[in-house]
Amino acid sequence: MQKITIAIDGFSSTGKSTVAKQLAKHLGYIYVDSGAMYRAVTYYAMKYGFIDSTQFDVVGLVSKLHDVVIYFKLNETTNVADVYLNGENIEKAIRTLEVSNFVSQVAAIPEVRYQLVKQQQKMGAEKGVVMDGRDIGTVVFPQAELKIFMTASAETRATRRFDELTSRGDTVTYNDVLHNIQERDYIDSNREDSPLIKAADAIEIDNSHMSLDQQFQKIVKLAEVAIQENN
Repeated sequence: MQKITIAIDGFSSTGKSTVAKQLAKHLGYIYVDSGAMYRAVTYYAMKYGFIDSTQFDVVGLVSKLHDVVIYFKLNETTNVADVYLNGENIEKAIRTLEVSNFVSQVAAIPEVRYQLVKQQQKMGAEKGVVMDGRDIGTVVFPQAELKIFMTASAETRATRRFDELTSRGDTVTYNDVLHNIQERDYIDSNREDSPLIKAADAIEIDNSHMSLDQQFQKIVKLAEVAIQENN
């Protein structure tokens, strides 16, 4: 049976990565977390002093993008792919609130988006891929056979993110998490290059009041229909 490309876009902390991983595993497809790639560049920028709370050396970061090598490798313990930066497993390091505070600024840089979109398109060239992010259905794979746009209230997303971070042992406040989400929403939706918008042919799913299983079952059915329609 011919495989398809599935693009899952939406706001931060809507559970895009979680359902995309589930769906890829269910279908036997490749999963690519495009958001992790932008987080990896952000982590690199923070590590080498290109960005902090007082400054952002865009020119310096862009000049070093050729040194940024990002790839995914299966973690045999968790059975999901971890993200690596220049040979270092940074899966846990990129999920912090500190990285979240800067990732939308880094992702708004056209040169960063250009380099990562090229890599993402190469990863999905053979189809049979589930990719989630902000511009997958509009920029990376505009011809994707199934496009999903996920949303939820900022408060619901902040609660989920707060629970996730505190369960890992991170010291954060709910208000800081909510502010971060609201700020990222604004930057992602208003940036000049590839803003976060719903593709005209995307199916919107508001999961504010859905369980993970309800969300997964709904998206599985959409995927099965799309696969049948394209075979």
